Amino acid sequence: MKSCWVIYNGSLTSDKFADQARLIQEAAERAGVRTTILKNYEIQMVVQNEVNDAPNFVVFLDKDTLLAQYLKNMGIPVFNDPEVIETCDNKAKQYLELAKHGVTMPKTIIAPKVYPNFTIAESGYYENVLETLRLPMIIKEGHGSFGMKVYLIETKDAFYEKVDELRGVDYIFQEFIKTSRGRDLRVNIVGDQIIAAMYRHSETDFRANITNGGVAEVVELTSAQKTLAMEAAKAVGAEFAGVDLLFDADEQPLVCEVNGAAHIRNLLNVTGINVADAMIAYILEKIK
Repeated sequence: MKSCWVIYNGSLTSDKFADQARLIQEAAERAGVRTTILKNYEIQMVVQNEVNDAPNFVVFLDKDTLLAQYLKNMGIPVFNDPEVIETCDNKAKQYLELAKHGVTMPKTIIAPKVYPNFTIAESGYYENVLETLRLPMIIKEGHGSFGMKVYLIETKDAFYEKVDELRGVDYIFQEFIKTSRGRDLRVNIVGDQIIAAMYRHSETDFRANITNGGVAEVVELTSAQKTLAMEAAKAVGAEFAGVDLLFDADEQPLVCEVNGAAHIRNLLNVTGINVADAMIAYILEKIK
């Protein structure tokens, strides 16, 4: 019997992370795989030592890329690959990859590195950003999930206050797609297949995330939406991905971002499709 580990971050108190792990565990056990759920800190990374009782594969639901790399170095297949996890977790790095592959997305500027005790406020840099993107615009911190650390900036005062606050932090400036305010698509991909998708919308927030109060419904994707979602997942190398798409002024899709460890509970509740089954089937075929 094959075995697997499902790893999530044990420092996070919300049950949604453990719930994600349980969905994967149940799917793996339905497929006849002996499965153990582990918190990331339950694996001691003694870098010179082999992993005891190593599984046949790991489903990695965390962003602890050092642990993922440690397991990969021990010869254990890790899904997603640690390089993919790192690319998706750092939005600035992700947008570089998407742009390199010609993926259609909002105009994006990566902020320069500014050390916390210093400033470039008098350099003219921020004025150039304002001239390029105009207000309103989006500022996104490099690391954040569920729509957190994403800011809609509508005034110059708010802009300068935010860039001063983010000294020492990786972040990006991005064109605000007004026609997609409070609405997007979540497209879940496994390998070369779109498994499920939902339309999310909010009447109270510029973000459509369900965590921020959005609601969702089943959607039939257009061919353009399907193609772009697949292009985005492939651009970052993700075998499992939740691709978020926006709507431009002509209702054509733009990539908002690619999530490398997309949660699947809401998708299951909305569509009735359990993406975990497709994930496990994909892995078992790949490691066969």
